[in-house]
Amino acid sequence: MAIVVLLLAVLALIIIGSWALGLVLSLLWWVIVGAIIGVLGRMLIPDDRRPGLMATVLSGIAGSLLGGVIANALDVGRILEFGIAVLVAAGLILAFASDRRSATPST
Repeated sequence: MAIVVLLLAVLALIIIGSWALGLVLSLLWWVIVGAIIGVLGRMLIPDDRRPGLMATVLSGIAGSLLGGVIANALDVGRILEFGIAVLVAAGLILAFASDRRSATPST
């Protein structure tokens, strides 16, 4: 009986561990894709309005998620989904850039 309980505990740990590993890898994938989309979106912005790297990556992650939701709602293909994500990220980068400009004190 003890062996069965031990085997069930090991099996439960393996299942929980694989779920946690899958979650971590999924989050890492979103960060990588978001960074790429953020950089592509940043290329669409003029040089004087570009925010920092962290705002670019966060905008890319948010843009990829929001662009994916919009593209799924519109039922477009993968290429258009990627384009929508880049455009949404560019819009978010512009929003971050304008927030940063208004937050800096003028002399």
